[in-house]
Amino acid sequence: MTVNIAKMIDHTLLKPEATKNQIAELCQEASENGFMSVCVNPAWVKLSSDLLHETDVKVCTVIGFPLGASTTETKAFETKKAIEDGATEVDMVINIGALKSGQFDAVQQDIQAVTAAASGKALTKVIIETSLLTNEEKVRACELAVAAGADYVKTSTGFSTGGATVEDIRLMRETVGPEIGVKASGGVRSTEDANNMIEAGATRIGASSGVKILQGLVADSDY
Repeated sequence: MTVNIAKMIDHTLLKPEATKNQIAELCQEASENGFMSVCVNPAWVKLSSDLLHETDVKVCTVIGFPLGASTTETKAFETKKAIEDGATEVDMVINIGALKSGQFDAVQQDIQAVTAAASGKALTKVIIETSLLTNEEKVRACELAVAAGADYVKTSTGFSTGGATVEDIRLMRETVGPEIGVKASGGVRSTEDANNMIEAGATRIGASSGVKILQGLVADSDY
């Protein structure tokens, strides 16, 4: 593939037990490998921003994570604070229960509060948690994200019952069209996984195995 896969990877460490040293190592790996961003919990945004300020690696964080059940006001505040700390991308989790209850206006308003807080300052990615949704709900969630002004739709938190699938990426891409980003996240662990997601329509990959994915590319080029 001719695309620069490194620049499609959000190098991710969202485990609750992640230490300061592990976050520093994540940032170093991202800089050395030319990843698009590091994706860390909000408490580590300031540190990551400080460590990466002389690089072109962006700092991504998560909002309302991992359940999406925070209040809309809390998500908006969390977004503003993360941006103040140096985040330039935010991945927010939708109110999954509201979506499944048919409260579509509430879901759109929830997303819109985050896109408004981030407007002009950070990209917004909307995590719809595909493993908990029917195909119809996945389509509706993507439509609501687009209507709310999101830059990306994203499959998964990585903390629920499943991660990204090729079928879901295809469905999401078909739904949002060519102008909105689609992020595959959760279970993307190999070069083959990454290639399959990109071929299905993903424009960003969220992975804790970014270095391994790139090493696979190097190995492939040896043959």
